[in-house]
Amino acid sequence: MSVRFAEDGDRCGWPQAVLFDLDGTLIDSVPDLTAAVNELLATEGKAALGLADVRTMIGNGVKKLVERAFAAREAPLEGDALETMTDRMMGIYAQNLTGGTTLMPGAETIVTAYARAGVKIGVVTNKPEVFSRALIEHFGLGPYVHVIVGGDTGPARKPAPDMLLHALDQLGIGMHRALMIGDSPADIDAAKAAPMPSIAVRGGYTNIPVEKLGADVVIDSLNEVPQAIERLKEPA
Repeated sequence: MSVRFAEDGDRCGWPQAVLFDLDGTLIDSVPDLTAAVNELLATEGKAALGLADVRTMIGNGVKKLVERAFAAREAPLEGDALETMTDRMMGIYAQNLTGGTTLMPGAETIVTAYARAGVKIGVVTNKPEVFSRALIEHFGLGPYVHVIVGGDTGPARKPAPDMLLHALDQLGIGMHRALMIGDSPADIDAAKAAPMPSIAVRGGYTNIPVEKLGADVVIDSLNEVPQAIERLKEPA
């Protein structure tokens, strides 16, 4: 288990901040990302990928998604060619942010409930910040999210802990007073590196069984966050 609390921490007042990953945790963006990737592949005469294929490629930013997509079509990209295709993908995806993307079960309820209870809410994602903000606003979560850190905000991306620590610095909350909720190795590894407690949610984008990610608690959906927090608050 990770370090859950400061030694003299107040379990009754924990957590003071909750950080969420975006893709696969708060939203299911596979339909729109698949549409954008396939439009990009089509510009190069490459066959389309299925939803299940693209689902396995998400999690480390747009550039990595583009790299994996072209590798899957036996057209590996690197250097300037990868940068060019990534820029093209950014333009395509900007027009396809919300057509098929949906909130994950429990996302709206949990985010709004904890924010209204005085808990600071952050979104920490390898997705570009401008896209992340647009999606959060689209789903009406903007008033409840206090900080957004995207893959291009500045700090080193997950699985490095820098983005999480930057978000907490912006919130004025220490890492032992905060919780990370995500669905992928990058999310949980970043939390462990901080270190801070973490919850892993099934149904997201991971090629590793969620039970093997190393999170403190694993849940089936965001609806189970309150029960998971109570488990984390139990004396070790």
